[in-house]
Amino acid sequence: MEEKVILGIDPGFGITGFSIIKSVIDNVYSIKSVLVDYGYLKLNSKKHLSVRIGIFYSFFKDKIEKFNITDISIETPFLGKNVQTFLKLGYLRGILYLLSNQHNLKLHEFSPRQVKVSVTGYGGATKDQVALMILNMFPKLNEFGKIEKNDVTDAIAVSICGLWEIRKEGLLSKAQI
Repeated sequence: MEEKVILGIDPGFGITGFSIIKSVIDNVYSIKSVLVDYGYLKLNSKKHLSVRIGIFYSFFKDKIEKFNITDISIETPFLGKNVQTFLKLGYLRGILYLLSNQHNLKLHEFSPRQVKVSVTGYGGATKDQVALMILNMFPKLNEFGKIEKNDVTDAIAVSICGLWEIRKEGLLSKAQI
């Protein structure tokens, strides 16, 4: 029996959404998954960039150790209008790569299209459609405010995408044996 614990992260310098899904794989056809933790990390924009990066590092290091994370899932960034924001997201992604290396975790990256397909079945889905699907699966998320809720639903979608990828890899490796 193999257990995977996936940390899905939607990084941001204002609000970073996260979720942790635990999946126990009994065999090729029996997989049980549960959402064990989710929420967001809010970083104070008045603090120096280096302080916020340190807080980000410590927060996710603690999550990795507390929940025995085996995999990290992140979405590849989308280059929007603000190049500085895109560049700063690279710092946070670098921290996730560092944590992955330090804890010997597998890091999965997915395009926004892959994440949307994994949750809605349609790669052109809007953020609201992704959020709606996640909120239907996990109604307690409606307790969050709108902005925080979107970051959390995005992180859960990224975790789900990671879960599907791990399942696909598991099926392939078992079929090759």
